Amino acid sequence: VLQGYAAEMENPLMAHLISPELQNKKDILFGNMEEIYHFHNRIFLRELENYVEYPELVGRCFLDQMEDFQIYEKYCQNKPRSESLWRQFSDSVFFQECQRKLDHKLSLDSYLLKPVQRITKYQLLLKEMLKYSKNCEGAGDLQEALTSILGILKAVNDSMHQIAITGYDGNLNELGKLLMQGSFNVWTDHKKGHSKVKDLARFKPMQRHLFLHEKAVLFCKKREENGEGYEKAPSYSYKHSLNMAAVGITENVKGDAKK
Repeated sequence: VLQGYAAEMENPLMAHLISPELQNKKDILFGNMEEIYHFHNRIFLRELENYVEYPELVGRCFLDQMEDFQIYEKYCQNKPRSESLWRQFSDSVFFQECQRKLDHKLSLDSYLLKPVQRITKYQLLLKEMLKYSKNCEGAGDLQEALTSILGILKAVNDSMHQIAITGYDGNLNELGKLLMQGSFNVWTDHKKGHSKVKDLARFKPMQRHLFLHEKAVLFCKKREENGEGYEKAPSYSYKHSLNMAAVGITENVKGDAKK
């Protein structure tokens, strides 16, 4: 993919096949696939080969490189932009010519999905290895590696939701790490209005999607999009936020044991 498609986008002999709107869009289409390729080729594969004779110790390999696996988060975050671009130009003569030269049965989008499939596959492989390594020397490392990979998958999933937030005028990165996200019923105390209106409003929850960052919790309204693939993914319109420094929790509300 990197040689037969990405590099060809900069090949002067192929330039006449590339439409002007597609030029200089290589980084959007391929994201940081090259970075992922070099990590595996130069570092991770060599590490794995050291354990060919001792597969049960392979957990150590994952733990040593765990930080590098975060490059997948970047790839997945870019994926919606990449897919959108691909949909616009999928029938381009340039891509057809590249595919013909490579003699690929599948088109480019199938290969662009590979890194996403790969990062989700690791946890399955580690679970399988753990099943056969219960009392081995490396079982602890395998378990720790599995937990770490699941943590990376959660971070990837959370960040895919986070990039769909619209209408927040600050910088999300300044709110610290995204710890959790999910849909909740939210009750608001209405200060204004007739007491009867207030009572009605108090018991009518709002559906909100919450994003818990280290420094603030964001309340958003989920909007389902119409479309295909990633375009069908929801977006979250920002409503309001609370600084974590100003948040307190009341475990028991007077007169209601369940609240």
